Amino acid sequence: MMTKLASFAGRVVVVLLLGFILLPALVVAVVSFNQASLISFPPQELSLRWFVRALTYRDFQKGFYNSLIVMCATAVVSVVVGGTFAYVIDRYTFAGKKLLEAVLSSSLVIPYFTIGIGFLIFTSQIGLHRTYAVIVLTHVVLVLPFVLRSVYVSLRGLDQRLELAAAGLGASPWQVLVTITLPLMTPGLFAGVLFSAILSFNEFTASIFITAQGTQTLPVAMYNYVREYADPSMAALSVIFFVLTTVLLVLMNMSLGLGKVLAIVERE
Repeated sequence: MMTKLASFAGRVVVVLLLGFILLPALVVAVVSFNQASLISFPPQELSLRWFVRALTYRDFQKGFYNSLIVMCATAVVSVVVGGTFAYVIDRYTFAGKKLLEAVLSSSLVIPYFTIGIGFLIFTSQIGLHRTYAVIVLTHVVLVLPFVLRSVYVSLRGLDQRLELAAAGLGASPWQVLVTITLPLMTPGLFAGVLFSAILSFNEFTASIFITAQGTQTLPVAMYNYVREYADPSMAALSVIFFVLTTVLLVLMNMSLGLGKVLAIVERE
């Protein structure tokens, strides 16, 4: 009887916590359908005008396009660089190993706005004025610790006897890496891609210093919009984000099985 009560109480607590977390999102969703030009809750009349506004506003469209470019480039570069460094740090012993790992993870303790200002000053000195390359480089620095950790965890769970067996059968180091190591690193690499893509697309604190009018990402465009307008367009855009993210994750889970790819559940 006590076990059943404890189980029921645990489920109630989980439901209450989820409700507490989702309540702000529910309020934003309701506000997004407001007919009035000012944010009010509950809305007096319902309308889709702010969804149309969010989808047709030119700065949002340009910002979304810029964010996609930066996100894709950041994901590719950060996974290649982070995966390489994670493999080297995990498999080799060399002087300065701890220092290298600390430098690569330094963005976890340095405020993002400090990194943004630093890249702004540095790139201005060398003649790179808020280009896509500067934004991608900054985002790679910011997301690299998360990619390193996800790949490192995947490497620690890899059975190195499989690599030794392949080498013992005559496979070259390159063949072992391509046919054994990289496939077994897939969960960590895929998790690194997800982490870097999500963090890059939503990054604002550093991006505001390194983006120009033509290269501003969507979070920066949203910030600039809020400074001038106080209508429910932001609420409508937030709902669009939530729906698209949910649909994307559901489709990826149906096609790839995210639980197995991310090593949340055991592979069959």
